[in-house]
Formats: sequence, C-alpha cells, structure tokens
Amino acid sequence: MHMTLTEAEALIRSIFEDNGVVPSAALSVARALVQSEAAGQSGHGLRRVPAYVKQVRTGKVNGSATPRSLRTRPAVLSIDAAHGFAYPALDLAVAELPAITREQGIAFAAIGRSHHAGVMALTVERFADQGLIAMMFANAPAAMAPWGGKSPLFGTNPIAFTVPVLNSDPLVIDLALSKVARGKVMEAHQRGKGIPDDWAFDIEGNPTTDPAAALKGTMAPSGGAKGAALALMVEVLSAGLAGANFSYEATSLFDENGPPPELGHTIIAIDPDAANGGGTAMRMAALAEEMTSQEGVRLPGRKGKGMRAEALTNGIEVEDDVLSAIDALR
Repeated sequence: MHMTLTEAEALIRSIFEDNGVVPSAALSVARALVQSEAAGQSGHGLRRVPAYVKQVRTGKVNGSATPRSLRTRPAVLSIDAAHGFAYPALDLAVAELPAITREQGIAFAAIGRSHHAGVMALTVERFADQGLIAMMFANAPAAMAPWGGKSPLFGTNPIAFTVPVLNSDPLVIDLALSKVARGKVMEAHQRGKGIPDDWAFDIEGNPTTDPAAALKGTMAPSGGAKGAALALMVEVLSAGLAGANFSYEATSLFDENGPPPELGHTIIAIDPDAANGGGTAMRMAALAEEMTSQEGVRLPGRKGKGMRAEALTNGIEVEDDVLSAIDALR
C-alpha cells in the first residue's frame, strides 16, 4: 500500500495510542519508525510495530513512561528512560545536550533503563543539524559471541557518528558491529527468505543460511576479532556508563517475554570549534570534496538522507503482510 509519511506516521501513532501508549511517546516512536522506513532501514522500521505493541501489552515496555534527566556533572546528563521506549529519551537528549555542549565544549548523555535504539543515524544527525559533532553507542540483547566463543554475550552494539559539513549535508556513519544488523535477519525470517552464509552461525557455531537458526545462534562480528573487541568497547561505553544491563543480561527486543531489557545508550556531543577557534565545518567540506574527487566514492549518510527526501515527496510502499500485522493490533 502506498502511503505518505504523514499518513504512515498517523497510522502508527494511533496504533500505539490505542494500545495504551501516551500520546507524546506514541508520536516519538511513530516518527522514528516511519523515518527508518523512509531511509530504507525496514528492519528497524514498521516491521517492529507488532513486537513493540505486544511488549507494551505485557508490560515489558512501559507505555506511560516519561524520561527524566539529571545533570550530574557540568558536562554530564543522566537520563532515565524508565522502562519506556528509547525514542522519547533520545528526544530529551537532543533537546538538552546541545546547550551543555556549547557551554562546556564537550558533553555526554548516558541513557539507562532503555529499549531499542533504532536507526542511530537519525539521532546523531539532529546534533549535526545544530552544528555539533556527535557519537552514539548502544548495546543490544546478546547476539554475538566473544571471539573464539560460541555463546551470545555481546549485542550487535551499533556505533553512529556525525560531523557538520559547510553548505552541505553532514557526514553520517551508522554501523552495527555484527557483519549485518540483526534486524536484517529478523526481516529475512519474516519474509521466509534465506540469508548469506557469512552473516551468522547456528547454535553449534556453524555458518548458516537459515534465519531461524541464525536467530537462535550468533551473529558474525564485522572484521572478526576486531569487531568482537569493538563490541566489548561499546558495552562499556553504553551499558557500563549508564548502569544498564549488559547485553547478556537483557531480554529480547523481538518478543514480549520476560522483564524490560534495560539497555543503555551514550551520546557524546562536541563543539567542533571549541579547540581550534573555528572553521571545522569548512575543513570538513574540503575533506568531503577530496573524497568525492575519486570515482565511485559516496559520502557516508547521503544515501539514507536522499531516500528520506524522496519519501517525503513520493511517500513509501508498505508491504501487505506488514500492514496486515499492524491492522491486527487495533
């Protein structure tokens, strides 16, 4: 079904409100999921709605939660997501952290008792729109083994980064530390399709093309031992700093079973001109120009930004099975 972004957002918002999510949170979640869909990240988009709603119904997610912030140090913001969805807590960080960053030069927000962080490019990009550099780290339920092991211990633990570019869109990097995001495996499972044999391992540690076996097993780390080491780093920078559950302690984001996942996220924001007196965005423009002077080079973040701009004009196509699953939640 073809829908405008406004129509899709209104539909998703109403579904969440009908299931007891407070209007402000329902809007935040709907906006994030629709923008993810528009950016081509369907594994983090509307396919998440049924699982999200079922988690609200069982209390795994608190649909009435209101995130709270506390400035514990001059450059530190502690945010409690209160077992609610991550998106309202991320919105709070975007609203409050920039002023602290301009005052201090650098600042960070630690978000605890949280949920699925979604497409983190959409969060860090909002800092770049305010002229700031931003990095974001998040942990996720265990899906990767430490290097040499077979049992899930770390999440796919994404990292996102952005920097403003003078008179242009910012550079935006968003990557999971597994070879692919686990949401892509979930999406393949929902569609009844196989996956490449280098994405994941089954419970015996063997490569698999079966998404169901992959979801029961472990994801392959990006870059082998290096990816696994970076996943450990993200555990520390997200769950460790926020006092949240480590990945192996968190419950699944894909079903309604168990207690809240209590995941952690950290955002570090930097005033790009705090140390050098100014001109960083101009320097980034020069760097970007050098990159694109080489044939075949595409600046990170531009594809998703372009897809969202196109979707704003032309809307999105929502697959029938996704729409049916959403309608069944009324």
